[in-house]
Amino acid sequence: MFRTFGAALAFGATLLTAAGALAAPGQVTIKSGALQGMTKGDVIAFKGIPFAAPPVGDLRWKPPQPVAPWTGVRDASSFGPICTQSGGVFLAGGKQSEDCLTLNIWTPANYEGKKLPVMVWIHGGGFVAGSGSTPFYDGTAFAHDGVVLVSINYRLGRFGFFAHPALAKEPGPHGNYGLMDQIAALKWVKDNIAAFGGDPKNVTAFGESAGGISVNFLMASNTGRGLFEKVISESGFGRFDAPPIAQMEKAGADFAAAQGVKADDAAALRALPVSALTGSIGGLASADVPRPMIDGTLIKERIDVAFAKGHQLKVPYLTGGNSFEASLFAPATAKAPDAMIATTGLPKDKAVALFDDGDTLKAAYNISTETMITEPSRYLAMKDSAAGAKVWLYYFSYVTAAQRATTPGAGHGGELGYVFETLPRQDMNFGAYKFSAATPADLATAKAMHDSWVAFAKTGTPGSASGVAWPAFTPANDATLEFGADGAVVRTDFLKARLDVLQAAAEKPKSATK
Repeated sequence: MFRTFGAALAFGATLLTAAGALAAPGQVTIKSGALQGMTKGDVIAFKGIPFAAPPVGDLRWKPPQPVAPWTGVRDASSFGPICTQSGGVFLAGGKQSEDCLTLNIWTPANYEGKKLPVMVWIHGGGFVAGSGSTPFYDGTAFAHDGVVLVSINYRLGRFGFFAHPALAKEPGPHGNYGLMDQIAALKWVKDNIAAFGGDPKNVTAFGESAGGISVNFLMASNTGRGLFEKVISESGFGRFDAPPIAQMEKAGADFAAAQGVKADDAAALRALPVSALTGSIGGLASADVPRPMIDGTLIKERIDVAFAKGHQLKVPYLTGGNSFEASLFAPATAKAPDAMIATTGLPKDKAVALFDDGDTLKAAYNISTETMITEPSRYLAMKDSAAGAKVWLYYFSYVTAAQRATTPGAGHGGELGYVFETLPRQDMNFGAYKFSAATPADLATAKAMHDSWVAFAKTGTPGSASGVAWPAFTPANDATLEFGADGAVVRTDFLKARLDVLQAAAEKPKSATK
């Protein structure tokens, strides 16, 4: 029957694989089908795995639907397309598509039979850009340290955060489609991650900027209940001003009308070309920029309001930000520093003395940084700790030695290469950006920060992974771990006088949902 013994063995192996008794190295079977990953050293990566049906055609602006099973073995050696967006550094090397709801997994090569901690990364990009396949987010270092790292895509811009009266008439929640995608990805992880050696009962959701806001909302709104056990929010804008959905429906109706779409015509909306939906998106400070909104279902109130009322999930929480978050709006601040200084409610001379001891522009930068990130992070930590939860606060101020004379501090997103230990080992270009090879001091800082994140994922506390004992934050100790030029250092009553002023300014009477 078989002409050679080798042919017989090959046929037998095929049967065993089909029966599930024997699989090729790097091959795994999940509910929707078989996947073939790529092994490199002691890590296997599975990329471009669909976690929901393509949100195209009639599924544009609908909650994510289940994945259709596939036959055969799906190649999972390369990333899927990034979600359609307007542009930016995140686009380097990425094909765009509305069909983008995929995730990527890095796991130790010997994952079989393991129950490893899982970390699910939600990328930043202002809810209008970014992807889970950005090179900074490579999960190899996490997998090397015994963590299953998952990065996800979610719908962006008007595809992900868009409201319109015609869509409001359809069943199910509407508006926050990108957040629905994140929830769907987390549910997929709970259902499937055991096949990759992950423990579905030990999941940490973490993200930066828009991703930090997202995990804060998932925690604050309870929509993340049962989907994760721990949260890390990096630069998470704890006082993010989510608009009411009525405001976004008006913006959506105005946009649609400008495209010639009638107010009640959902079909015509879904027929709009991609180019119409990616154009004319304002900047981060624009009133109508696509972003999470208070829809009354997935998001019922602001993050800070939820924490103040104790509505948030009481899970271990690690949060903080960087020393020059003002990099996001530096040109605008430089043009009108007095306007930023006035937001403190203090006379200019006192504000400048408090926030920099003399330099007006630097004081304005510090006020911008601390208003957006530092104070809100401390506020959430205060409320979370007072509610009985365990919380740790960090401050990332490290700048490589060659840039310290010209850079005010660690810019927005500056910690990412350190958290993921993806700092370049040699000079490199990334899109229009140039990066210098990491120094030994850079790599030491990266190890300290990365190890702390790994320890938190494994145990629910960062412990002393950074080389120093990192105490939990309480309103009494105001403890913050600073990752800076002097290494990892615990600071108590960190920036207290400044943050107290900004907290008082932020707590002026306002409505519960604005």
